[in-house]
Amino acid sequence: MSKLGKATARACANIALVKYWGKRDPVLNLPAAGSLSMTLDALVTETSVEFDDDLNADVLILDGATADAKATARTARWLDLVRERASVTAKARVVSGNNFPTASGLASSASAYAALALAATRAASYAADPAELSELARLGSGSAARSIFGGFVEMAPGVSSDGKDAVARPIDDGGDWDVRMVVAVVGGGVKKSVSSRDAMTHCAETSPLYQAWVGSVPGDIEAAREAIARRDLGALGAIAEGSALAMHAAALASRPTIRYFRPETLAVMARVESLREAGAPAFYTMDAGPHVKILTAGDAADDVARAVRDVPGVSDVLHSRIGGPAVLLDDGSAGAARP
Repeated sequence: MSKLGKATARACANIALVKYWGKRDPVLNLPAAGSLSMTLDALVTETSVEFDDDLNADVLILDGATADAKATARTARWLDLVRERASVTAKARVVSGNNFPTASGLASSASAYAALALAATRAASYAADPAELSELARLGSGSAARSIFGGFVEMAPGVSSDGKDAVARPIDDGGDWDVRMVVAVVGGGVKKSVSSRDAMTHCAETSPLYQAWVGSVPGDIEAAREAIARRDLGALGAIAEGSALAMHAAALASRPTIRYFRPETLAVMARVESLREAGAPAFYTMDAGPHVKILTAGDAADDVARAVRDVPGVSDVLHSRIGGPAVLLDDGSAGAARP
């Protein structure tokens, strides 16, 4: 007999300052190298999961509309992991919404699967600890492992073939450090043409720069940890810029190339460099999409936001503080434990 329940959770997206790009096992989403991120309180996903014996198949409602077959099938396969661990057989109704553009390079899959992991396990009355939640989230999206936690978060690549040690851990909540992320949205937040998952595989298989990229990550993580501990924004920003450029260099060298930059992306990068030359603490980073994320100090964030908003082609500017961990908003399941 299925154990039925319903739960709702919220999780924040995260932006990797030391990038995640490449997998050592694509089935288990095991990263080829570690990563280090900052959780953002302004980019949020809320997800409700309800297991229901009357359902014949899993249902996914995303941003108010029924999801397509591919997205629904991906979610159903992930839900099977929770069903197996929780000894639940019922199908689920999943309702998820983002307050920012989906699948456009703003880490929507990170917050989505982190919220889903917390809501689904609680709805199934399965009390996973934070490490297991991170593992489950990673199985949905590699970067989601980090969105279980708030503040600055490090993802371990792990060495085990089963992936149990490839989980994230919080390294600093950043509570006494007024660091902000200004996000310049380029192109109206339209969906990207090549998914991160497909692009990583293609880059690893064809780019002559890929192995050099992987080799650069451990040193960047160690340097980023030290910069965070010292509250050294300049050092952390330089590491973030270098990691992003190295990742995109490897992608650009793929054959055929993978190019997420648009002319507007380059224009925002140039504007950030100009701001920095004028004395502003501003450093850019980009993920698998055209948008530019700018790491800056709290007292400079408004000026940085105004400056990049004026760049032609920037359709929106988001402004985020450091975010907290995934949280349970509503728990209708019996005996569920909070993380």
